[in-house]
Amino acid sequence: MDTPSLRDRQAPLKQQYRDDPGSAVVTLSADGELGTGVACKVSTGQAMAEAGLHPATGGDGTQLCSGDMLLEALVACAGVTLRAVATALELEVTGRVRAEGDLDFRGTLGVAKDAPVGFRDIRLTFDIDAHGADEEKIATLVKLTERYCVVLQTIKGSATTSVEVSTGS
Repeated sequence: MDTPSLRDRQAPLKQQYRDDPGSAVVTLSADGELGTGVACKVSTGQAMAEAGLHPATGGDGTQLCSGDMLLEALVACAGVTLRAVATALELEVTGRVRAEGDLDFRGTLGVAKDAPVGFRDIRLTFDIDAHGADEEKIATLVKLTERYCVVLQTIKGSATTSVEVSTGS
């Protein structure tokens, strides 16, 4: 998609959201079905993905790990956001996006109460070729990508989260 096409697609949405801020709030959702054993089947929109235990918690490695899926969501969002920002800035950018996260599995296995449950460090790396762009343009590209990447901002900001249970009875 080129810059004019992106602007043409986004302009009416931006105006709508300025005129009616409530219309900008959209609820996204994900659904899963408890699988056999220690697994959960998640609908990705394209296919069913089966998540299970990571080998560090007793899994056999044949199922997806939800921690990996979180990092994959971060990479996908950051990559799409970087491409959209590059398009808006009229920059040609190629390259790769990588996310790494450190987990202490003692936390999730209940081995050590002082070990955190969840990622303690996440690193997002862009290895890009901005095809002749100067350092200032690249800095703007990265700054705006960080600012507008939904998954990155959610992780950094720790969204208010609630948990509800409904039983079949």
